[in-house]
Amino acid sequence: MTVEPLNDEDRAAALDTLDEWDYDESRDAITRRFTFADFSEAFAFMTRVALLAEKADHHPEWSNVWNRVDIALTTHDAGGLSHKDVAMAEAIEALAE
Repeated sequence: MTVEPLNDEDRAAALDTLDEWDYDESRDAITRRFTFADFSEAFAFMTRVALLAEKADHHPEWSNVWNRVDIALTTHDAGGLSHKDVAMAEAIEALAE
Protein backbone atom coordinates (compact mmCIF):
# COMPACT_ATOMS: atom_id res chain seq x y z
CA MET A 1 0.00 0.00 0.00
CA THR A 2 1.38 3.38 -1.01
CA VAL A 3 1.49 6.09 1.63
CA GLU A 4 0.91 9.60 0.30
CA PRO A 5 2.37 12.75 1.85
CA LEU A 6 -0.10 15.14 3.47
CA ASN A 7 -1.21 18.09 1.39
CA ASP A 8 -0.86 21.61 2.80
CA GLU A 9 -4.39 21.70 4.20
CA ASP A 10 -4.16 18.30 5.91
CA ARG A 11 -0.71 19.13 7.30
CA ALA A 12 -1.99 22.41 8.78
CA ALA A 13 -4.98 20.65 10.34
CA ALA A 14 -2.74 17.96 11.84
CA LEU A 15 -0.34 20.52 13.29
CA ASP A 16 -3.26 22.33 14.92
CA THR A 17 -3.98 19.17 16.93
CA LEU A 18 -0.33 18.56 17.89
CA ASP A 19 0.39 21.59 20.06
CA GLU A 20 3.84 20.56 21.26
CA TRP A 21 5.13 19.46 17.86
CA ASP A 22 6.95 21.76 15.45
CA TYR A 23 7.03 21.55 11.68
CA ASP A 24 10.47 21.27 10.07
CA GLU A 25 9.86 22.47 6.53
CA SER A 26 13.34 21.54 5.31
CA ARG A 27 12.70 17.87 6.16
CA ASP A 28 8.88 17.86 5.80
CA ALA A 29 8.83 16.38 9.31
CA ILE A 30 7.36 17.08 12.72
CA THR A 31 9.66 17.33 15.72
CA ARG A 32 9.42 17.46 19.46
CA ARG A 33 11.76 17.49 22.44
CA PHE A 34 10.75 15.59 25.56
CA THR A 35 12.53 16.32 28.85
CA PHE A 36 12.54 13.95 31.81
CA ALA A 37 13.91 13.94 35.34
CA ASP A 38 16.90 11.79 34.44
CA PHE A 39 18.38 9.34 31.96
CA SER A 40 16.41 6.36 33.30
CA GLU A 41 13.07 8.08 32.69
CA ALA A 42 14.16 9.18 29.22
CA PHE A 43 15.31 5.67 28.33
CA ALA A 44 12.12 4.08 29.68
CA PHE A 45 10.09 6.48 27.51
CA MET A 46 12.17 5.52 24.46
CA THR A 47 11.52 1.85 25.19
CA ARG A 48 7.76 2.43 25.27
CA VAL A 49 7.94 4.41 22.01
CA ALA A 50 10.02 1.65 20.43
CA LEU A 51 7.29 -0.90 21.20
CA LEU A 52 4.68 1.37 19.60
CA ALA A 53 6.89 1.91 16.57
CA GLU A 54 7.39 -1.80 16.05
CA LYS A 55 3.63 -2.45 16.19
CA ALA A 56 2.97 0.36 13.72
CA ASP A 57 5.98 -0.55 11.55
CA HIS A 58 6.81 3.16 11.57
CA HIS A 59 10.00 4.21 13.29
CA PRO A 60 11.06 7.64 14.53
CA GLU A 61 14.32 9.40 13.97
CA TRP A 62 15.51 10.25 17.45
CA SER A 63 18.36 11.05 19.73
CA ASN A 64 18.86 10.94 23.47
CA VAL A 65 21.18 13.01 25.62
CA TRP A 66 20.85 12.34 29.35
CA ASN A 67 17.28 13.46 30.19
CA ARG A 68 16.26 14.66 26.71
CA VAL A 69 14.71 12.75 23.83
CA ASP A 70 14.41 14.54 20.48
CA ILE A 71 12.04 12.93 18.00
CA ALA A 72 11.48 13.63 14.30
CA LEU A 73 8.71 11.95 12.36
CA THR A 74 8.54 11.77 8.58
CA THR A 75 7.57 9.00 6.19
CA HIS A 76 10.48 8.23 3.91
CA ASP A 77 8.35 6.07 1.58
CA ALA A 78 5.97 9.02 1.10
CA GLY A 79 8.75 11.56 0.71
CA GLY A 80 7.52 13.60 3.67
CA LEU A 81 4.92 14.01 6.37
CA SER A 82 2.04 11.51 6.20
CA HIS A 83 -0.90 10.33 8.24
CA LYS A 84 1.43 7.67 9.72
CA ASP A 85 3.50 10.43 11.35
CA VAL A 86 0.44 12.15 12.78
CA ALA A 87 -0.84 8.86 14.21
CA MET A 88 2.58 8.10 15.72
CA ALA A 89 2.83 11.58 17.25
CA GLU A 90 -0.62 11.15 18.81
CA ALA A 91 0.39 7.77 20.24
CA ILE A 92 3.65 9.21 21.60
CA GLU A 93 1.71 12.06 23.22
CA ALA A 94 -0.53 9.54 24.96
CA LEU A 95 2.57 7.81 26.37
CA ALA A 96 4.04 11.07 27.60
CA GLU A 97 0.97 12.05 29.65
